[in-house]
Amino acid sequence: MAGNRAVAYVEPGKVEVQDIPYPTLELRDGPGVNPANVGRQCQHGVILRVVTTNICGSDQHMVRGRTSAPRDLVLGHEILGEVVEVGRDVEFIKVGDLCSVPFNIACGRCRNCKEGKTGICLNVNPDRPGSAYGYVDMGGWVGGQAEYVMVPYADWNLLRFPDRDQAMEKILDLTMLSDIFPTGFHGAVTAGVRPGSTVYVAGAGPVGLAAAAGARLLGAAVVIVGDLIPERLDRARRAGFETVDVSLGDPRDQVEQLLGVPEVDAAVDAVGFEARGHGAGAAQEAPATVLNSLMELTAAGGAIGIPGLYVTADPGAVDEPARRGSLSLSLGTGWAKSLSFTTGQCPVMRYNRSLMMAILHDRVSIADVVGATVISLDDAPQGYADFDGGAARKYVIDPHGLVGATSAGAAG
Repeated sequence: MAGNRAVAYVEPGKVEVQDIPYPTLELRDGPGVNPANVGRQCQHGVILRVVTTNICGSDQHMVRGRTSAPRDLVLGHEILGEVVEVGRDVEFIKVGDLCSVPFNIACGRCRNCKEGKTGICLNVNPDRPGSAYGYVDMGGWVGGQAEYVMVPYADWNLLRFPDRDQAMEKILDLTMLSDIFPTGFHGAVTAGVRPGSTVYVAGAGPVGLAAAAGARLLGAAVVIVGDLIPERLDRARRAGFETVDVSLGDPRDQVEQLLGVPEVDAAVDAVGFEARGHGAGAAQEAPATVLNSLMELTAAGGAIGIPGLYVTADPGAVDEPARRGSLSLSLGTGWAKSLSFTTGQCPVMRYNRSLMMAILHDRVSIADVVGATVISLDDAPQGYADFDGGAARKYVIDPHGLVGATSAGAAG
């Protein structure tokens, strides 16, 4: 039987490549696996040879020690792979199929799945609605930053690409379908972006840039991206977006210089709970900063999409309330302006096929926008370190050398 190697969390600030068991169609005990899930039979699942798997900002929260992730938890929820084994109950997915894997695991059978709310499936995580690969408190499904991974409910979860050769030509774009492109697009959709909208996206990391690209795809007139890291702001400008440097102060002032008014129609929070202050406070963590600033920045009657991650427990938070996930929000501002808010995991399956078609028919080059950069599995620890340092790149791990050491935007 083939071996398997994977990227695992070791301790705050450290990941390493480890030898792990080759996957089977059974959820076995291991780091982070919910005891109620141990022994779960998955004849509805498949084994994938991983072609690409990406490092995500959500992974970084765990690696920084900002969650209760256990030692040796295998990471990775952004997965694209080739089917090498199918379970007895799989009917439509075949060996050899090249597929994108939605990061949120869904059964396809529960009430929420049938209503399209695949980010909060009721049957895959014994602790709470919703699950994901390689993530703390998400049921213990083994992560995909590995050579091989098991995907349950394959007929339901997998998005099969219609033409393998075409897919391999656009693999760096298609690898973004597992999470960040649908997640960013969901942020723009839930913010109410439509043709002619003015949009502000907080955060120029990969999800923020994906949200900006999604807003442009939806027909926004002006898309402004705010951040405090110069390299990321430069990446946003080269992708054709306006930018705001929040280290210089309140974004409203800079937005007014761009638009003539200090408000936008729609806003997206692509930062989450590790937000920093603006202006002189940019060096200090202030987790409510982005949400409060977006309430000020969004015009009355507008909406704020919040794909940025917020947690119920943060061991490294700046104060006791934030450690419990309690932030000091100016909710009165939001109420007075009749603002709408949408939070939570993106239901990837709501968007991934449409975004796949946009990629395959050259409507968007998301890999160029986010700076997709290919690295080997062995280089993953350095990729984590570079990404944590603010590199304006989206690191794509190539476990089997199937993509090659080339990247979209790597030289930029």
